[in-house]
Amino acid sequence: MYNRSTIAAIATPPGRGGVGVIRLSGPKAYAIAAALTQKDLPKARYAGFRQFYDAANEVMDEGLVICFPNPHSFTGEDVVELQGHGGPVIQNALLARLLELGATAAKAGEFSMRAFENGKLDLVQAEAIADLIDATSQAAARSALRSLQGAFSTKVNTVLEQLIHLRLHVEAAIDFPEEEIDFLADGKILNLLDEVAASVTAVQQSARQGQLLREGLQVVIAGKPNAGKSSLLNALAGIERAIVTDIAGTTRDVLHEKITLNGLPITLTDTAGLRETGDIVEQEGIRRAIKEIEQADLLLLVYDLSQNEDPLQLAQHYFAEHIEPKRLMLIGNKCDLTGVQAAISDFNGFRHITVSAKQETGVQSLIEAITAHAGFQPEEDTFIARTRHLDAMKRTQQYLAEAREQLVVYHAGELVAESLRLAQNALGEITGDFSADDLLGKIFGSFCIGK
Repeated sequence: MYNRSTIAAIATPPGRGGVGVIRLSGPKAYAIAAALTQKDLPKARYAGFRQFYDAANEVMDEGLVICFPNPHSFTGEDVVELQGHGGPVIQNALLARLLELGATAAKAGEFSMRAFENGKLDLVQAEAIADLIDATSQAAARSALRSLQGAFSTKVNTVLEQLIHLRLHVEAAIDFPEEEIDFLADGKILNLLDEVAASVTAVQQSARQGQLLREGLQVVIAGKPNAGKSSLLNALAGIERAIVTDIAGTTRDVLHEKITLNGLPITLTDTAGLRETGDIVEQEGIRRAIKEIEQADLLLLVYDLSQNEDPLQLAQHYFAEHIEPKRLMLIGNKCDLTGVQAAISDFNGFRHITVSAKQETGVQSLIEAITAHAGFQPEEDTFIARTRHLDAMKRTQQYLAEAREQLVVYHAGELVAESLRLAQNALGEITGDFSADDLLGKIFGSFCIGK
């Protein structure tokens, strides 16, 4: 730790503000801060008023200095926070002075990276810091905080302990080859294996909810011109976000709106009407619409009930390869003009919902259908999770399934042990017990400068 450079960065957002914070971390943090203030530093965790001097011994700014000695700091190193005024000019000048005094400009996420490497937090908790900063809803913020406080890590570590206990039993069987077949066939190891697999599944289900809270759902509204797509976006968003007219082709580009439905973050996308046209601008809008459709988690195909159309024929014409019940929902709009009741039904295996976007009839049922379709059922103890966590758990389950086959079918103790080792490595990737350097660089590189 003490062979490292001392890093510095502005920790508050760019722009004007009453207070701006600059953070130092490393073996020379105290010496650099003392040189900047030309005075002894305040005692640990006490704020002391100091003036900050430039190279010509002129006062640049003044404010508070707080010291956090190692190892009881965020990074596990000596840390100093300088709280001066929040203008960008003075903040940049102070940072430049710290660099002159021997500090190195911190890279994105380097403070959190050092905290991880010094054992102050695991990888899940480090990621939770960024997720808490980026949270788009109260539910997501609460879940990120629970991950930061160790709720997710505790669940993963509990399963890891079960897995290690299982490996000990298998290794014991291998160490005594004359008893291996009986030991492996007595049912105890199989029961332990099934218990570990069930625990992984339970954590995976909770993590799926956390992933939805963090990443949300990409929902695209598509359909022919004048089907009421923009009206539906406005109804779901609760504001008049999109222009609505009776003129066909009003929407010629994609329109994104971030909303929250029943606690689920959603990126809602309105698209150009799908039709054959000679208008070059409209053609480009339709091309972009098709691109959004290809990337959607859920596609809402809106059609006009008064036109007696078959929505699946429309879908077949424009995006046949994306027609599947888990991605497509059929929305019959303008039920107020046809006398059809707003309702949810089945249409050739697809979820079909009749609404009036203009009158907002049936919209609440649609919202509930969207969240149910996503499998979103947040609980009070939900923690934030990422795609890589789910991928790690999926691979863990695959290795456990392989171990079960080797045990039940082949009674091959060495192969069981190897599959369990791979399962432990995969699960350990979540908290950082087994993580490649390139993965760590990718994770921390997405953080803010100064965090």
